[in-house]
Amino acid sequence: MPSANYRSLLRTPGAAAFFLPASLGRVGVAMTGLGIVWLVRSHTGTFAAAGLVGAGCAVAEALGAPQLARLVDRFGQTRILPPALLAHALSVAVLVSLVAADASDAFLVLGGALVGATLPQLGAMSAARWAAMLRTTRAAELPTAFALESLSNAVGYLLGPTMVSALAAAGHPVAGTVSAATLSVTGGLILAAQRGSAPSPEDHGERAARKSRTLLCGGGIGVLMGLNLAIGVFFGAMQVSVTAFAVEHGEPDSAAVIFAVSNCSGLLAGWLYGLRRCRAAPPVQLLVATGALLLGTLLLPTAGSPFTLGAVVVLTGATIPPLLALFSVLTESTVHPTVLTQAFAWLGSAGAAGSAAAAAVSGRVIDSLGPHGGFTITTTAAAAMTVLSLAGLRVFGFSAQSRRP
Repeated sequence: MPSANYRSLLRTPGAAAFFLPASLGRVGVAMTGLGIVWLVRSHTGTFAAAGLVGAGCAVAEALGAPQLARLVDRFGQTRILPPALLAHALSVAVLVSLVAADASDAFLVLGGALVGATLPQLGAMSAARWAAMLRTTRAAELPTAFALESLSNAVGYLLGPTMVSALAAAGHPVAGTVSAATLSVTGGLILAAQRGSAPSPEDHGERAARKSRTLLCGGGIGVLMGLNLAIGVFFGAMQVSVTAFAVEHGEPDSAAVIFAVSNCSGLLAGWLYGLRRCRAAPPVQLLVATGALLLGTLLLPTAGSPFTLGAVVVLTGATIPPLLALFSVLTESTVHPTVLTQAFAWLGSAGAAGSAAAAAVSGRVIDSLGPHGGFTITTTAAAAMTVLSLAGLRVFGFSAQSRRP
């Protein structure tokens, strides 16, 4: 059967034991940001304060994730993850207490920042375990493994926001935030307990630290940072633009349907991508995928109704999981193994930064030019990704040959 590729991966000794708890924790991670918005909104009565605290969480996560990943690469997941999870649980408790005590906005932002800075990067750690497990004897299966990671991420961000919104709508916003932390901490602790699949940490000492910083520099990682920043811009602009489009056409509820269509097409495309062994080199696959995304974004302004927009996002949504899987494949083949978790974390931070910036800019553009102005930003991001993919045809070939010790 076609799904045997995924089954064979999960039957690898130790694989399911780390992948499943990491997937569980990802649902909690996906709930965190929106959970904070609902929590603060329910007590302050204003989305302005809620958005401010949520932004503080996002910025702190973007800045803190690479630092936590650096410690993980240096000392190992099993040593760093438990205290990091304890710090995250305490940070959530502090934020909930501050909200209950009607603290000022400044203290709430500080609480949100503490939550974001300690948020466990379970996706990066799970991807690093796949790389350590497969790169030596089963490197050909890495694209399938990273496709599985992409699917797990997509499912997490499909379930997580839905769960936290349902709890908030039922009048339990605190339960949403607490549930998010519970899932993240539980999944992370189970992951940390799987010592056999954890990558070996790098050598200690200042020399090793300097070497790690050097290994993270180079053309390949620069291209990947640009790609992740651009796809973050795409996500941020797309969310605001689709919502504005639905409101403009008098069907605000259709935005949720359009996002669901996009997510489902992405899940299907990601699943199919992982089943097949493409003969083209990953940089060539990347160029094809970014070209397809660009084509889809060029069609967005032609949509005249929510129905036709939904038909277009089938194409744009289908490109995302394969792209995310390719980012991981190229990162693994470009970056030195001892700094792989850091690389994944930095790329995630670039995507988060792009999304946050695009969400803010898109709102202003849409106010002036309407939803089609927002779609222009998505097209620009896709065009930038295509240009970077063209550069990657040369850069990744060289980097992949020079990354090993």
